[in-house]
Amino acid sequence: MTSFESGEQLWIERLGSLRNVVRQEVVARQIAPLAVRGASVLDVGCGQGTQALRLASSGCQVTAVEPSSELLARCGDAALAQSLELELLQGRIGDLGKLCGDRTFDLVCCHGVMMYLDDWAQAIADMGERVKTGGRASITFRNGDALAMRPGLRGDWAAALAALESTDYTNELGLPAHACTAAEIDVALASAGLRPDAWYGVRVFTDRETADAPPPDPETLALLLDAEERAGATDPYKWVASQLHVVAARLA
Repeated sequence: MTSFESGEQLWIERLGSLRNVVRQEVVARQIAPLAVRGASVLDVGCGQGTQALRLASSGCQVTAVEPSSELLARCGDAALAQSLELELLQGRIGDLGKLCGDRTFDLVCCHGVMMYLDDWAQAIADMGERVKTGGRASITFRNGDALAMRPGLRGDWAAALAALESTDYTNELGLPAHACTAAEIDVALASAGLRPDAWYGVRVFTDRETADAPPPDPETLALLLDAEERAGATDPYKWVASQLHVVAARLA
């Protein structure tokens, strides 16, 4: 698949958009119970560091891995501004052995990455090796079971029909990407020695908004985020969300 690099600048421009704010905040709330002070965390594909910084502020010992030098620098600058300590490593999932040696972690995060990988199942296996026995992996995927929801809710019937036929798509950064079904994810996790503890949905109500739509006023945003968090943890709503977020335990 096309590297994320060609869409990176547009991604940066949209960091403050409603959809990105919702995604980051809902994921942060969903992993908050795992952010135990002193826990070791590996954030793979950390981007600008939204989750890595939040985990570090909770007292976690965070190692952040990111291939983009610009995004890694943004993460480092934000850590410095907030007086937070993070280990910053430049590289990709396939580089984890070289970057981390034989280290394992209490929590391994990978958010917003799987949809860009040709062999996402192998990536799960590589990350699974970094999870301590009894530790957790937190991974997000574009939801292949609900790929037609966004175009359908927008009234783009041709795109909705296309999404019902294939889980390959072009995203709103103009990049080719792939969505995964819950059944496919379950199989890949089991092969990697990981057992799902919890499934969540991310962006149940707001995914129909344009990619650059700004957040509403603070009071409305607070209510919106509470609704998204609640729906993302509730059947059947979570299964029609734009993204699936799975927290999985490393088996003994």
